[in-house]
Amino acid sequence: MLKVGELAAAAGLTVRTLHHYDSIGLLRPSARSDAGYRLYDRDDVARLHRIQALRAFGMSLSDIGLYLDSPAGSPLLVVERQLAALDRQISEAAHMRRQLLRLHTELADGGQPDLSTWLSTLEQMMVYEKYFTQDELAQLPMYHDDGAKAQWKALVDEAAALMGTAAPDSPAAADLARRWLDAFESGTGGNRAMASRVNAMAAREPEAMHTQFGMSPELMGYVMAAIAELKYGVWSKYLAPDVIAQMRRHHAGRGKEWALLVEQAREAMQADPKAAGTRARELARAWLALFHDMVGTEPATVDAFRHASATEPVLRMGNGISEAMLEWLRQAMPKPATQ
Repeated sequence: MLKVGELAAAAGLTVRTLHHYDSIGLLRPSARSDAGYRLYDRDDVARLHRIQALRAFGMSLSDIGLYLDSPAGSPLLVVERQLAALDRQISEAAHMRRQLLRLHTELADGGQPDLSTWLSTLEQMMVYEKYFTQDELAQLPMYHDDGAKAQWKALVDEAAALMGTAAPDSPAAADLARRWLDAFESGTGGNRAMASRVNAMAAREPEAMHTQFGMSPELMGYVMAAIAELKYGVWSKYLAPDVIAQMRRHHAGRGKEWALLVEQAREAMQADPKAAGTRARELARAWLALFHDMVGTEPATVDAFRHASATEPVLRMGNGISEAMLEWLRQAMPKPATQ
């Protein structure tokens, strides 16, 4: 058995820290010496290992205590969680090594890479990696595929040129909007969850979108307006002019709320697949309120909206909303479905 000083030295902690763990019931010594000194056995050391591992994950001491007393806090599961975290770090380091090897090869061949371009690439990696794991980035063509990235650059340049000469409801802007949606679908691999996170990234990182991808807020607004006009043309086959007018007002005032709400719903779905919790109900109510602000509450209009969404593929493009998400929201708020 180890005395408190010996365990502290082995674990790289202070004696005061172990005393604190004892006082809050997080790590109590299994025995005391005749002189009253704390003594720790193998099981105590194993528990300390789990505490240290969970601290490294950013978990608070109070949460660690609850976690360790639950079935999920078994030594096997904590070690498995550590291994998964290390695997992610190894994958990220390997990805960075590949990037550096490309630079090394170019330099070794006598090339003179543009430093600003290289730094921009590293910054782009940092932005994407806030939202995606390395495994997910490997499945995201707009991130790793040079052809897809060149396609996006060409579209951004074309949009910048059109912005000063063509209105969002012009034929030229409609053509750009359709190609933009097609590129977004292929660039996210047709994965709605990926699309949701890319949209959230764009909404939350406007400065990065501007400095790294050339998408100023004005340019982003122009493209979004062109996409909206393209879709209004399709909606108009199903919805009355006054409803289209209401949708225009909604998108002008509250349209930006959708990207973050969709992403919040996606995250909540992962945490609560059965939509049984309070967060699911909150999101369902927020979704319903935003939807009603867009098209109103008239049952015939809601039915027409749903029919159009199911019939016209272009209306489902680019928003990151899956049928599974809509069903999850319906479960969270069991009342007549509105989408």
